[in-house]
Amino acid sequence: MSDVKSLEYPTLKVPYELLNKKFRLAQKVIDREASYVQTAANELIKDNKTSVPAGEMSLLLGGVVEKLQTLKRKAHESITEELQASMVCKRRLEHLKEHANTAPSVVNQWRRQRLDRMLIEYFLRKGYYTTATKLADSSELRDLTNIDVFMVSREVETSLANHETARCVGWCYDNRSKLRKLGSTMEFNLRVQEFIELVRQDRRLDAVKHARKCFTNYDDYQLQEIQCCMGQLAFPANTSLSPYKDLLDEKRWDRLIEQFRHENYRLFQLATQSVFTVALQAGLSALKTPQCYSANKEGRNPNCPVCNEALNELAVPLPFAHCSQSRLVCSISGKPLNEYNQPMMMPNGYVYGEQALEKMAQENNGTVICPKTKEVFPYKKIEKVYVM
Repeated sequence: MSDVKSLEYPTLKVPYELLNKKFRLAQKVIDREASYVQTAANELIKDNKTSVPAGEMSLLLGGVVEKLQTLKRKAHESITEELQASMVCKRRLEHLKEHANTAPSVVNQWRRQRLDRMLIEYFLRKGYYTTATKLADSSELRDLTNIDVFMVSREVETSLANHETARCVGWCYDNRSKLRKLGSTMEFNLRVQEFIELVRQDRRLDAVKHARKCFTNYDDYQLQEIQCCMGQLAFPANTSLSPYKDLLDEKRWDRLIEQFRHENYRLFQLATQSVFTVALQAGLSALKTPQCYSANKEGRNPNCPVCNEALNELAVPLPFAHCSQSRLVCSISGKPLNEYNQPMMMPNGYVYGEQALEKMAQENNGTVICPKTKEVFPYKKIEKVYVM
């Protein structure tokens, strides 16, 4: 249960954040529309105290009715969106509760869905949006994944890759209060990039106007970068002097994309690594032993995932498993060597499990073949090994 609590935190946190955002947005919209209705009603009351022609009074009443209808429509739209977001939270809660079910079939189904969810998130983080969408639709897991969040980020990343800032600035505006709490510099860096692009196009007067509009409110640590930007006005677009040459570097767009991804993860409290990556690394590290990297590949356990060539390479940077007690395993059958499967030594010194050697002797008329050296020995010459 502990791994579910630690790894499944974003499963509930992301829809909750979306619900909270929709609630705050709906509250602003309803308050604004309600103020319009109140203003229209006050004008109607004011004009009612004076002698106003019936035609004008009818127009005023029509205006109040129209604003009330607009308020009703927007309230209905906001409530519908909130209900949809709350239903997503409810479904995810019900899905996580299935983990405590005692029925094996239910638990196995839940584990399969969990693996699919992990893969979908991994594909989304790596940019395989079509594959992730197909897997989510075929597994009917769209409500249990954060596809919509990643699709929005995909549009922003595409616009930044095309050297456009409007969509990302809009994203910053929609999440301004939360980004301010997180201490994000995303919007400031976008404004700096817009300034740089104006200088690159030799529109220096427009760049000055842009600076006056966007650089009026800044933090102390941003002053030096603003000074560098203003100094850029005195140099040509092909200057080779630092730091002005660095400001004109096209790789700044790539850094903006990386920063946006990081800020988007922080916004929804997503980890920098996918749950699939974390689970895979934890599993490989728990199984990794020095024997998995032995120079003698024949001595590796064929049933060990880390001994597999592809996974073996992935596990290279991971720490070895912490084993307080070692365990002997038969390299033929992969079964542990214990009182039920005693270790047996061949005359050449190699040790294997009793069960595997007995089966081999039955199949070979009382002889056994060493898998390492291919030597043949009578089963009678096999001796027991006692491990203290």
